[in-house]
Amino acid sequence: MGATTRSGLLSAPLLSRFTVKERLDHYTAEELTIILLRSSRVLEVPLEGDAALKMAECSRGTPRIANNLLRRVRDYAQVRHDGVISVEVVRSALEMLEIDANGLNEMDKRILRCIAEHFGGGPVGIKTMALAVGEEPETIEHVHEPFLISKGLLSRTPQGRILTPNASRILGAH
Repeated sequence: MGATTRSGLLSAPLLSRFTVKERLDHYTAEELTIILLRSSRVLEVPLEGDAALKMAECSRGTPRIANNLLRRVRDYAQVRHDGVISVEVVRSALEMLEIDANGLNEMDKRILRCIAEHFGGGPVGIKTMALAVGEEPETIEHVHEPFLISKGLLSRTPQGRILTPNASRILGAH
């Protein structure tokens, strides 16, 4: 048994040894909400349903990220509030963590702003963009781009990365 997000890097002989191959999609916000509510019971942290949904929407479709966010918000709620995780507490914690309502973190926003402000919306090559934002090209390609593309904010073209109209709207709101 094995799991990877980068099967293209595996050799054909290795891949052929696996007779059953499955591809998993990202979790929905509703599925992540259920996971967060269960995790909050395990952690013995009071979590309101709407607050769980808000965190789920900012978790990039990944339970690990959702649970990490729950622990960060729990700590925030215990130090700055009464320990109960409400929508207001989640909003405040997300603001402190520099995660916006769309689930974009500071580096996601830096990438989008860089393309908009320095490259006129694109196209721009990955190496040039990486230099401009101070991040490794591989990190951008494997951590940030998949999320930005799935949210309809960034497109890859043969000429380079370009912003979508959705990204322009979001950047206008910031």
